[in-house]
Amino acid sequence: MTNICRSAYSYELPEELIADRPASPRDASRMMVLDRQTATFEHRVFSSLPDLLPADSILVVNNSKVIPARLPGQRVTGGAIEVLLVREKQPGRWLCKVKNSARIKPGEVLLLCEGALTAELEDKNSDGDCTLRFSEAENLMGILEKVGYAPLPPYIHKVREKEIQRSEDLENYQTVFARDYGAIAAPTAGLHFTASVLEKIRNRGIEILAVTLHVGAGTFESVRVEDIRQHTMHEEQYFIPEAVAEQLNRARREGRTITAVGTTATRTLESAWKNGQFAAGGGNTRIFIYPPYTFRGIDQLLTNFHLPESTLLMMVSALAGRELILKAYQEAIRNRYRFFSYGDCMLIR
Repeated sequence: MTNICRSAYSYELPEELIADRPASPRDASRMMVLDRQTATFEHRVFSSLPDLLPADSILVVNNSKVIPARLPGQRVTGGAIEVLLVREKQPGRWLCKVKNSARIKPGEVLLLCEGALTAELEDKNSDGDCTLRFSEAENLMGILEKVGYAPLPPYIHKVREKEIQRSEDLENYQTVFARDYGAIAAPTAGLHFTASVLEKIRNRGIEILAVTLHVGAGTFESVRVEDIRQHTMHEEQYFIPEAVAEQLNRARREGRTITAVGTTATRTLESAWKNGQFAAGGGNTRIFIYPPYTFRGIDQLLTNFHLPESTLLMMVSALAGRELILKAYQEAIRNRYRFFSYGDCMLIR
């Protein structure tokens, strides 16, 4: 039962291989191609992806847009804080994570982004999460676009030693597919795509379909139990348009290859597979994919290299096998691939 042990998904990564910025241009990132049938690896550049996809296949992307959700600020007393927007509960009322919130009391007003935003703390739950009411409720997103920061993962902040690049990251930490605000983490496999790559894919007759899964804060939460079956998965909202579901179901009937761009698109498709087909519409999903698991919604996966002992590493292990994935990661480390959100990627075929 090795596959159910958290420690079985561990590996050692040199810190210098953690990417703190994306490749430039985006499609110049490296791409390992993992063949599950032959258990072999090939080293390519991402711009070669169009040539590696079957001509009549389907490519599914996540079009969720990342909110400028990180808001540095201070208390009225002058103490430094930082707010991370998690989920909108009602217009102007947000569930948030607040750094240094222990002494903040309900009713206290917080000054954010050098006073451009103000928010009142309404309450704190048992997990330490806070509900904040923003005074600028009507045009909050417009203000966030001007003053908010990209909600980069903690490991990027660590590598950069607290350096902040606001405008650069607001652009870099957004995919070319991004449409509707809702995510507080990027669907990072999509960060490699450029208009040029998309044009080449379409020219080969490959359909590009968009689904939505708003990535939540839980994507960075670690698995704290050794028996991963006891892990409580975070909830995320997803949606598949009716026309997209029809196209996906037709592709399944015709036996065409479906390639998911990222673990978020994968979670969407697997969550929507009901009664032998893809169901249109949406809802909330807590799907936790780990070995053994039979995939129904995807055939191939484009994905970045994930954190040790993470649910994302467990998901890709369910697709390619834990031992083969860990072998691929060691191959990537030997070849100096760049890891995590801004890093290189892997195509699992």
